[in-house]
Amino acid sequence: MLFKYKAIDDKGINKEGEIDAPNRDIAISGLQRRGLVVISIKEEGENKSIFQLSFFERVKPKDIVILSRQISTLFEAQVSALKAFTMLAANTENKLLGHKLTQVGDDLQAGVSISGSLSHHPDVFSDFYINMVKVGEETGKLNQTFLHLADYLDRQYALTSKTRNALIYPAFVIATFFIVMSLMFVIVIPKLSTIILDSGQAVPFYTKIVIAVSNFFVHYGLFALIFLVLLGIWVWRLASTERGKVYLDGLRLSTPVVGNLYKKLYLSRITDNLNTMLLSGVPIVRAIDITGQVVGSLVYKNLLAEVADGVKSGLAFSAALEKHGEQIPGIMVQMVLVGEETGSLGAILKTLTDFYKREVDDAVDTLVGMIEPVMIVVLGLGVGVLLVSVLMPIYNLAGGIS
Repeated sequence: MLFKYKAIDDKGINKEGEIDAPNRDIAISGLQRRGLVVISIKEEGENKSIFQLSFFERVKPKDIVILSRQISTLFEAQVSALKAFTMLAANTENKLLGHKLTQVGDDLQAGVSISGSLSHHPDVFSDFYINMVKVGEETGKLNQTFLHLADYLDRQYALTSKTRNALIYPAFVIATFFIVMSLMFVIVIPKLSTIILDSGQAVPFYTKIVIAVSNFFVHYGLFALIFLVLLGIWVWRLASTERGKVYLDGLRLSTPVVGNLYKKLYLSRITDNLNTMLLSGVPIVRAIDITGQVVGSLVYKNLLAEVADGVKSGLAFSAALEKHGEQIPGIMVQMVLVGEETGSLGAILKTLTDFYKREVDDAVDTLVGMIEPVMIVVLGLGVGVLLVSVLMPIYNLAGGIS
């Protein structure tokens, strides 16, 4: 909560400002620690200022990576948490992140823990991040924790970016193709079809199909566009429900080629998350629960919730994973079993992380290598059929005239 206050300092000078705190009492305590006598304090909505900032600013994953490394360095240099966050808030280039860090600094000054302060900003710091910081506070290894977080986020950012970028080019080419073809059917084909039909010559069946499609676009294209918009809205609303998210997530995982890529991406996240948290001393059940919250897939989130319940009931981690053979490969189960038997689960999870990262890289390269020739063939056939269907009758007409 953001509170607006009026106060007097020890020199009798009036002070006005804002402080972020979980509640009114903590806000007052924080101001009193600064040597201020509070005259008035009231909760102030911060939606407007945040909107103005966030409309132009976004906190990118790379910003959090850099921030985590900076915090780790400052903590290693024995800089206090309050001073560290105050310094970073003043020097960060991202205004929205600077605003958030200022609020974190206010919370720290009010006596809130680092993890508690960060938890007030879930749009910037994930549950995984906050829980890792909490463990770092409990173990007294905050500098190592932030370093682990920076390394982890850097790996995930690189992996996700590569996967996303691999799909941008094909999507752009396909979208451009459909736009060009639509314009052809709406503008070019109707003019040419008039010439063909007025000539009185026999029209091949494939030309009739092209003309029929063109007529549909001309007469019903607007209705088709409205239908597609409504369909998009329906899918968007479906995706906002729990059942819809699960269905669409399952559909994505079951899609040939792309589904395999996403499956490996999620497995990489799971093993990387678990490895990072176990290295930081997080208990296995808690690590599984947190991983489920941040894996990015409802299918795997529900799966990990069941795995966590199984481990709580006394099952070994590998045995709980084995019950989900459709989404968890046998090699992962066997590797985890070896890690449990040898007491080196963390090292095994790191090996699995590296393995699935390579698998994702290979899958992306394979997907890109496969999509490009397929697109060339499909686009070539589409354009070729269109040209032959329209130009051949015109060519025959020109030949008959000559």
